Amino acid sequence: MKARIAVFFILMISVCCFHAYAQEDAMVKSIQQRFEIYAENRIQEKMYVHLDRPFYLIGETVWFKAFNLGGSLHRFLDMSKVAYFEVLDAENNALMQTKFALSEGRGNGSLLIPSTLVSGVYKVRCYTNWMKNFDPDYYFETSVSIVNPFVRFDPDRTVKEEGKYDLQFFPEGGHLVKKIRSKVAFRATGQDGLGIHFKGVLLNNQNDTLQTFSPQKNGIGFFMHTPQDGSYKAVITDSKGQQYEYPLPPAAEQGYTMQVTDSTNNILKITVSGNVESDEPLYVYLLGHTRQANLVAERKFLNKGRAVFLLDKNKLGEGISHLTIFNEKTKPVCERLYFKRPQKQLSIEAQLNKSFITREKVSMELSATVAAAAPEMTNMSVAIYLSDSIHAQPQQDISSYLWLTSDLRGHVETPEYYFQNTSRETDQQLDNLMLTHGWRKFRWENVFVSQAVQAEYLPEYDGHFIHAKILNKADDSPVKGVEAFLAALDVPARLYAAQSDENGKVMFEVRKFTGPKEITLQADHNRSTAYRFEVASPFSKQFSAVMLPPFYFDKTLENQLLTRSINMQTANAFQPTVFTQHKPLSSDSLAFFGVPDEKYMLDDFTRFPTMEEVLREYVRGILVRKSQKEFHFRMVDKLLPNTFYKTDPLILLDGIPVFDADKIIEFDPLKVKKIELMNARYYLGPATFTGIVSFSTYQNDLAGFELDPDVLVMPYEGIQAEREFYSPKYDSGNAASRIPDFRNLLHWAPDVTTDASGKALVEFYTSDQTGKYDVIIQGITSGGIPGSKKLSFEVGKRNF
Repeated sequence: MKARIAVFFILMISVCCFHAYAQEDAMVKSIQQRFEIYAENRIQEKMYVHLDRPFYLIGETVWFKAFNLGGSLHRFLDMSKVAYFEVLDAENNALMQTKFALSEGRGNGSLLIPSTLVSGVYKVRCYTNWMKNFDPDYYFETSVSIVNPFVRFDPDRTVKEEGKYDLQFFPEGGHLVKKIRSKVAFRATGQDGLGIHFKGVLLNNQNDTLQTFSPQKNGIGFFMHTPQDGSYKAVITDSKGQQYEYPLPPAAEQGYTMQVTDSTNNILKITVSGNVESDEPLYVYLLGHTRQANLVAERKFLNKGRAVFLLDKNKLGEGISHLTIFNEKTKPVCERLYFKRPQKQLSIEAQLNKSFITREKVSMELSATVAAAAPEMTNMSVAIYLSDSIHAQPQQDISSYLWLTSDLRGHVETPEYYFQNTSRETDQQLDNLMLTHGWRKFRWENVFVSQAVQAEYLPEYDGHFIHAKILNKADDSPVKGVEAFLAALDVPARLYAAQSDENGKVMFEVRKFTGPKEITLQADHNRSTAYRFEVASPFSKQFSAVMLPPFYFDKTLENQLLTRSINMQTANAFQPTVFTQHKPLSSDSLAFFGVPDEKYMLDDFTRFPTMEEVLREYVRGILVRKSQKEFHFRMVDKLLPNTFYKTDPLILLDGIPVFDADKIIEFDPLKVKKIELMNARYYLGPATFTGIVSFSTYQNDLAGFELDPDVLVMPYEGIQAEREFYSPKYDSGNAASRIPDFRNLLHWAPDVTTDASGKALVEFYTSDQTGKYDVIIQGITSGGIPGSKKLSFEVGKRNF
């Protein structure tokens, strides 16, 4: 009998264990699946922008190259076709803005710096429409110095204010819990946002000294602390002997902490400690991922308030990984970042002579290789500029940006340092950096929901989005369900239609919308007099909290500034700096409706004095009728001969909709070059038309036709036209040309791609300016491995 009871209990224990493991597997699998679904619907874009120089004068041109990459693997992402580039001041006022095209994850453009800017440090940022769904801290950002030499400025106007510091504490995992020993990281910065050095002591509420601490690098360090009852404070002493007090975050009575311990045997030990009251056994989940990829998930029971996860580091991707601890209700209770050094590096080499003379041809051979890997396509941008005495903070290279700062909030000081020297000390400093910065491009409550959260901003897969709002003129209330039409004077004609939603919003996806234009917006012609339009700016209205560094200019460099200013004015006067590439358009280019069913070149016919005679005499596919003193057009249905539609067709003049046939009848036919007809129903978005009749003037400029006063006409800047950097050639015996060549930016090549052997060639000519020139190269392979290179050469005088 006793044997039977023992066997019964063994069976019961086995069943319970099997049930527990089945529950564990199901829950872990559920967490993985929900996170994977979220990651698939929220693809991350990551942008890096290479600027041609870190320092500019007004009147110079900013040239830039954008690398748009997938956030997980850093490979070119061909999703967004439009990017937005801005220059902001310290108050986040946009001073320069442009849109430029992306193709296969790459794009480039330029901006002329206006004379209205004052001298100072400015923020440059770049992003896509899709990136506006996420925190602006993850837009690409960098700073540039701009000087206006024609307006008096105080080079030392921004003075570092001593004696005020920002000291923040970051318990590992996020929280301090009483009686649990935890690592506490800290970061201390001055008014300029840079780290400071100090000596600190940790005191309890009896002012007993518990321990001393000081930063290791850039004001960042850590200490161990076991909080008890009572409060704690830190007292720091700066380099001038001044003391300041800062309270430690209060410790919770109950909660969880985590501690991550690295090892050399590819095992990451993650210890979770809990001080939680519960009548039932508690368990916790670990979810780790590297930029929403390389997902790992495990579950452990708390044994005496402690659970240990042993994570194989090979399961994590390179760069920054996110480690999150959830309780049994899948609520996040602890999280921190972990950095895994990338093993592969892109080595870029440039072969060129060390010195040249003015107006000499330079052939620079580039090679891009990854150790122990077959050659693959590498896309690079190359900037070559005069390294004069006016120095500014150099731009961060693509490697440290992609692997480090692009996934961290806030300003990271000297990010290149953590990659230049690989040692146990720099690894510890890098881990301190992980503890003091947050990485979160999503909210966990959006991950663990029954239905996916809809994105507010859609990716611009095919063209630029123009957003507007239709409002009642009487009370400015939004209007729902109204058809709206957008058009511009363009060749070929393009028309876009949309219907307003419950908030009165309309969205037009405009394709091949390049350069400055005048757009027209009008609503349903039957009710348009009751409405007005508001066109929204496509640029982001959210801004990061990153502070700009102070502006400083050495007064002893005023002569060098004068020289550069003269050279800038000379170059603008004598050398074309921008070539806009216009593709030749045929005068007979097809409009948006394609090949017309009927086409009439009016110069081929007898010219009648009125439009009514023109339409009645030889335009066969349309009938002109007059009803209740108003003219109407009726199109012939080409599918049913001798049958006419009963409603007016869409009438276009140079691509602009005209809903009043009387105005077309009154228009001078001698100003019209051609008439085209589409004799069938035409569907454009939500709108349906019983045919199309299109009138085109000789210059496609409406020829004085007055649009209805309810039509909104406004200037609108489209996508930047394709532009090419101008570099003169002196290979045809014109080296002795008397036209001065004082280019500061010697060469800019935004799209250099290596061949199958990993080689590329860049050729250019030196200018009349002698001195040292810096060559900056940024690039990335098709497999997502970034690299950069900096070198220099000298240019001496030519003897004629």
